[in-house]
Amino acid sequence: MTLAFELSALRALAKPSTVFANARQWTRYTGVVSDEPTYVVTNYTRKRRIRQDFFSGPNGKEGTLESVREQFESDRYVLVGTTEEDAAMAEATGWEYVDVAEASQAAGWDLAEDADVEPEEPVRDDWP
Repeated sequence: MTLAFELSALRALAKPSTVFANARQWTRYTGVVSDEPTYVVTNYTRKRRIRQDFFSGPNGKEGTLESVREQFESDRYVLVGTTEEDAAMAEATGWEYVDVAEASQAAGWDLAEDADVEPEEPVRDDWP
């Protein structure tokens, strides 16, 4: 399985780095997609030591999902997201969609509102 987390879905989780590490054990490829600038995703994942196999580039979420489907052979492609727009985009690109609340319940992940949230590192303005 290839699994993509929309950045907002990762942010909705209490322990995104633990969830990502767990998901890497039962997926073939795991990554993060977002329409935010690449440095936002890179900064978020770097601070949490999340090692991703793919992430959104200049083509945004939809372009990334299409590209990943073309380049990464897998039996399933699943997007974990938070909005109806994410669901529609997943359908349009041939991915299955799972809402983060549903995924967290099925996998035993805690949502940020349900548990202690991972402490945030200090914000640095001197890094892109």
